[in-house]
Amino acid sequence: MLEGLFQPLHLLLLVAVGFVFLIPGVFYLLTLQKALGRCSPQARTTSPESVWLMLIPLFNLIYHFILVINIAKSLGNEFTRRGIPSADPEPGKSLGITMCVLDACSVIPVFGTLGALAGLVCWILYWVRISDLSGIIATPFPPPQPSQSVG
Repeated sequence: MLEGLFQPLHLLLLVAVGFVFLIPGVFYLLTLQKALGRCSPQARTTSPESVWLMLIPLFNLIYHFILVINIAKSLGNEFTRRGIPSADPEPGKSLGITMCVLDACSVIPVFGTLGALAGLVCWILYWVRISDLSGIIATPFPPPQPSQSVG
């Protein structure tokens, strides 16, 4: 049964499918890294490089929850630091957690396909949301200027 799985054509197909999923995933992680990189070090709850831990299979199912929470806190902290009004103190968190839950549900038999499809939609929406939030803080925040006394 396994002999057919390792034929050259099957391996090529497996590699091609892997790249189809890997390439958007890398661009997604670059977006998350950029968003964290645009937050000041004081506002960050995790390093921008930590997003690459998402490339570890199975671990990423749990770590995605942690990353979503840390990105939301970091963006919220940066918005507060810059005085940018936000309706949500942790922007993107609820959509991100929903995405993570649906991704985790994708391993459940029968419900998994629906969970995976809904998770894919939420993943795209979350990606766009983080990109938008990152764009808001794209301009560097000027450091406080020392006050000059007139005299």
